[in-house]
This record gives sequence, structure tokens and C-alpha cells, in this order.
Amino acid sequence: MAASTAPSRTNSRVNYSNEIHDLSTVQSVSAVPSVYYPEKSLADIFPPHLLKKVISEVVATFLLVFVTCGAASIYGEDMKRISQLGQSVAGGLIVTVMIYATGHISGAHMNPAVTLSFACFRHFPWIQVPFYWAAQFTGAMCAAFVLRAVLYPIEVLGTTTPTGPHWHALVIEIVVTFNMMFVTCAVATDSRAVGELAGLAVGSAVCITSIFAG
Repeated sequence: MAASTAPSRTNSRVNYSNEIHDLSTVQSVSAVPSVYYPEKSLADIFPPHLLKKVISEVVATFLLVFVTCGAASIYGEDMKRISQLGQSVAGGLIVTVMIYATGHISGAHMNPAVTLSFACFRHFPWIQVPFYWAAQFTGAMCAAFVLRAVLYPIEVLGTTTPTGPHWHALVIEIVVTFNMMFVTCAVATDSRAVGELAGLAVGSAVCITSIFAG
């Protein structure tokens, strides 16, 4: 009886392990913890296409900030040209478009918080995080300078301020940020999710968040 139950225990361990580690678990016959964190070569950490990924992040972040802040600036200056719903839809659409356009190159993070979250959950190498952050900040600042020049003399480039008590704004920011990061991590890091719909899901989450709390 003991011999017949042993294989079932082994199978249950493999079946219920995290899908990220299944390949290393199956390939290894050892039970040491190192099977869960396979060693990576220098080429895995600094791939030859790292520069292409960084440039992709610069472009994606530039267009994200240019469209979202540009729409918000126009709305703040002339509400007849674009509505609040219009600027929210513009933000959601640009996120969706950039995910489908650059997601296969860099992952289309476009946000330091997204990069940090992926790294914390071991879906992105920590050593590449500074490169992505530098690319995202560069793209965002370039977009701000371009908007400043194009929309002059508009003074407020999409800056929003809370209209109620500060603790209301804090609670709302926590909820909507959780919503965006939950959807992003759920569709982008779980192999059971429908990857083809990731862009639509994340873009919709951004649009809903902007409508609700923008």
C-alpha cells in the first residue's frame, strides 16, 4: 500500500507547483531549492536585443504621456474640444495600442511601477530594471517637453488635483491603482490567461480608472 501511494504524492507536487517553475521541476530530479531558481547566463541577463527593448520603452512611454497628458490639457483648456469621457477613452486606447505594438519587443511596461511589480514576482530580471526605468523617465520627459512646446501657452499639462478631502483622494488612488496593477499582473504573468487579450484588458482597466477617478 505504501509503494502505491508514493507516486501519487510525487505527481501531486508537480501538478500543483507554480506554472513558472514547472519546466525546471520536471527537468531536475533533485529536491534542492536551487531547481526553483535556475542559474542564468550573462546573455539571459543582458540579451543582445536589450537596446531594442529600451528604445521600445522610450517610444511607448513617450506616446502614452503625449496622448494622455495632451488630451487632459486640451480638456482643461477647452471642454468643447474634448470631453472627460473622451480623454479617458484616449488614455485607454493608447495603452491598448502600445501593448500590441511594442509588447512583443519590450513587454510594454510604460510605467516604473509595472516594471517593479514584474521584477518582484520574478517575471523580469532585476538587473534590467534600471534600464527600463531610465527609458520610461526619458520617454515621459521628452513627451512633456514636446507638449509644452506644442500646446503653448497652456500652463497646465494634464495636471489634476483632488476636489474633495485628501483622505478621499488617498483611498480612491489606492483602489484604482490596485485595480490597474491587479489586471496587469493577472493577464501578463499568468500562463493560463488569454495573452492575446492582454492589451484590451489593460487598456480597458486604464479607461475605467480614468473615468471613475480622473
